[in-house]
Amino acid sequence: MKITDIKLGRISVPLKKPFKTALRTVTSVEDVIVKITTDCGAVGYGEAPPTGVITGDTTGAIIGAIGDHIRKHLIGMDVENFEEIMLKLDSSLVKNTSAKAAIDIALYDLYGQLYNAPVYKLLGGYRKEIITDITISVNDPEQMAKDSIEAVSLGYNTLKIKVGKDASTDLERMKAIRKAVGYDIKLRIDANQGWKPKEAVNTLRKMEDAGLDIEFVEQPVIAHDFEGLKLVSDNVSIPVLADESVFSPMDAIKIMQMRAADLVNIKLMKTGGIHNALKICSAAEVYGVECMIGCMLEAKVSVTAAVHLAAAKSIITKIDLDGPVLCSEDPVVGGAVFNEYKITLNNDPGFGFKDIHGVIYK
Repeated sequence: MKITDIKLGRISVPLKKPFKTALRTVTSVEDVIVKITTDCGAVGYGEAPPTGVITGDTTGAIIGAIGDHIRKHLIGMDVENFEEIMLKLDSSLVKNTSAKAAIDIALYDLYGQLYNAPVYKLLGGYRKEIITDITISVNDPEQMAKDSIEAVSLGYNTLKIKVGKDASTDLERMKAIRKAVGYDIKLRIDANQGWKPKEAVNTLRKMEDAGLDIEFVEQPVIAHDFEGLKLVSDNVSIPVLADESVFSPMDAIKIMQMRAADLVNIKLMKTGGIHNALKICSAAEVYGVECMIGCMLEAKVSVTAAVHLAAAKSIITKIDLDGPVLCSEDPVVGGAVFNEYKITLNNDPGFGFKDIHGVIYK
């Protein structure tokens, strides 16, 4: 199964409602699609979102990285020689993790097809169904309470609440949501780097004193401030999850060694795909640190890949893969089945993609 061509296209999928965090507001998914063809007719699909405020990757950067650098290194290589392909991919250029992730996903899709097995079974096969949370965008407290009630009515029992825009209002947001949904619903919060370390400690202690029962707080401080992250972890009872601080396996290991966070969040667009994400899983197993798997605002191709990784590995105990259910339509034929909070895999080879409607490849 030799790689004969790598083509690129784009998709645009409107969201059901605006997605608001401390860093940005988004109204649609605008992703780059990768299509890798082979000499035996097999096709692998990948996807990457331009998330400049987090990964630094723009649409132009993703297209340029693949078209000008990665493509020429992989054409003619045999998918059977998977380790060498991954070494070539990783060394083709530095950083550009979203572009690498899109190619990595398409390659794993082909790898599963080569051995006629779904990817999650090749990687461990721990389960074939997972349960995701859903994100509640940052708004005024009343609107967030309404959005939370709506999510619970759809069957979600875990909500990820976006905070980090104003610490005092964040406390009121959480009080309003907890009052609205009661205590049978799990609440996790994501500050998206929005607080300073001491501000985070002060705010989280107030949430503890208010009895809000927060499952964990995600990335309370700016990404590069590992010491600030540790200060928060050392001074609050609420567990701390490192997200934007963790791109590479080395980032994850450093955080685990420092005990700067209680959990780490794996996102394929930060790790450069499944290949490096597996290394973070292995490190987490060694250090005894549970992982969450998350996504950016992505459509079903890349999120399906994340679902397969989550289904394969028991160390991934928290799931935040709601991207596709936030979209108003789905152009992807095949892949994981997203039924609101429940995500199910089938036994199709690779990731099970059949087609992506409306994409013109170049």
